[in-house]
Amino acid sequence: MNKKICFITGTRAEYGLLKRLMKLVDDAPNFEIQIIATGMHLSPEFGLTYKEIESDGFEIDRKVEILLSSDSSVAIGKSIGLALISITEALEQMNPDLVFLVGDRYETLACAIAAMVTRIPIAHIHGGERTEGLIDEAIRHSVTKMSYLHFVANEEYRTRVIQLGESPDRVNVCGGLGVDIIQNTKLFSLQELENSLKFQFKDKNLMVTFHPTTLEHDTSEAQFKELLEVLKEYVGEGHGLIFTKANSDTNGRIINQLIDDFVRNYPDHSIAHTSLGIQRYLSVLKFVDGVIGNSSSGLLEVPSFKKGTINLGDRQRGRIMATSVIQADCDYASIRSALEKLYSNEFQESLKNTINPYGEGGASEKIFEYLKDLDFDNLDVKKPFFDVSYQL
Repeated sequence: MNKKICFITGTRAEYGLLKRLMKLVDDAPNFEIQIIATGMHLSPEFGLTYKEIESDGFEIDRKVEILLSSDSSVAIGKSIGLALISITEALEQMNPDLVFLVGDRYETLACAIAAMVTRIPIAHIHGGERTEGLIDEAIRHSVTKMSYLHFVANEEYRTRVIQLGESPDRVNVCGGLGVDIIQNTKLFSLQELENSLKFQFKDKNLMVTFHPTTLEHDTSEAQFKELLEVLKEYVGEGHGLIFTKANSDTNGRIINQLIDDFVRNYPDHSIAHTSLGIQRYLSVLKFVDGVIGNSSSGLLEVPSFKKGTINLGDRQRGRIMATSVIQADCDYASIRSALEKLYSNEFQESLKNTINPYGEGGASEKIFEYLKDLDFDNLDVKKPFFDVSYQL
């Protein structure tokens, strides 16, 4: 009997990470893939990105609506509750043998609780990482404790998962899934990309992605305005800017409104997209001079293009960073200084030697090979706590 593997995804970025692994499972003779789409995938405001999943040839088994028309803390909390209720019902009906979850978003927490109470083993990808400015930090480690199998990006993250009490024989280093996306996506030429975006690249161009820092109170608007003040000067110097909009995090709509206002004022030198899609997003990374903002992609994927990333503020603080990443505060002077460094001859020359600490690809294949050898009959949601102190 085929083993039922369920993938739950709530965002465009999360699906991008899972896509290659989902394809391997879908094509395998001994597995049956199940897909639950939720969160931003089902929202017109965020691009109805479930359509991208379907256009890739996957059949979505359940579409679970959880988003409210607000991004306040109360609305996020209610969305978690809606997700817990609906995902629990879906898993009870679908009865998979294993559930795959990625990372650290609030939808992921609800899905982990749902799988735990329905006694379905969880395989967690990208655990052990740190993002000290976000609620994601606590969520990620909580999901780790509810999961049975762990697939982490490098040895440091493996050590941290074991430190949380997970048995070493269930914690596997596979590398970052983001590198797999790059290797398995045919990128546009510059002309194809410009035609698709309806935007002509300038002599110098930047990708801008900025999300709220969810453990800070009311800082998103002020921080993003500091960034925009600097970017106005670069637009004046002829730069092109490609904005990708914020996720459905607390106060994300404030950022998106500021982006819309900026693009309206500088239509010849800037564009904004709710969702570029995987192919266009990676193609933009190929042709821009660098990335600025606070997205995890700037740390996980951009180094593979040997392009510079300016990482702003505390949102990603604690994550391992390549030498191509410039850390800066969210104030005018710090941002301006970071951009000057990004464009300096010395820094641009150093990018040739960039090594991505999240691996060189093949993470999806490593996870799939592990699945093929996995004894599903002995999967157990009960697990002993691995006490590191006894091993010292």
